[in-house]
Amino acid sequence: MTSRNRKLIPEAKSGLAKFKKEVANELGVPLSDYNGDLTSRQNGSVGGEMVKRMVEQYERNL
Repeated sequence: MTSRNRKLIPEAKSGLAKFKKEVANELGVPLSDYNGDLTSRQNGSVGGEMVKRMVEQYERNL
């Protein structure tokens, strides 16, 4: 099965990975190369916080 998801800006991948690690570190979620041992709550908290911060940044730039 191939992924149909594609990045609109491929160069953003490394920036998002860095952002994810920063947020996870602040929340105390131990990210590594393999994150299958993390709970859904842990993964969701990182993703949710990332979206929250991106929305706040967008709103500040309006």
